[in-house]
Amino acid sequence: MAKAYALIDSFATLPFYCCRITKFNYLMRLTEVLVLFSSLSFLGYGIAYFTSSKMKSEFIRFRLHRLGTLTAVLEIAGAIGLLVGLMFNFILLISSGGLALLMILGVAVRLRVKDSFWALSPALFFLGLNLYIFFHY
Repeated sequence: MAKAYALIDSFATLPFYCCRITKFNYLMRLTEVLVLFSSLSFLGYGIAYFTSSKMKSEFIRFRLHRLGTLTAVLEIAGAIGLLVGLMFNFILLISSGGLALLMILGVAVRLRVKDSFWALSPALFFLGLNLYIFFHY
């Protein structure tokens, strides 16, 4: 049994030996990809509020139509902050923490209006993603 674990471990670390990168570098590159994914997603969501009537109708359904513009601006600012944060860690912490807080509020709103789990899942995913960025970068 121990030989099987050793064999699996050797295959799992193979990319690190072949490419001459350390696990630390690999995780840093993974985190950078996740930052880019989160940034582009929030940029898209923020812009969609201003271009799509469906997004505005969602805020009306949530009874938060007054906060729609503020939410979209915060999403865009957080997305830009994530990109700038790749160069300045402090800005990345503020941006990822702010977007995580925004997603906590999004989960609370979705629970308040009794949305299904599938409607709630994107907010949970982006909450987890931004918490990961916040604690691991």
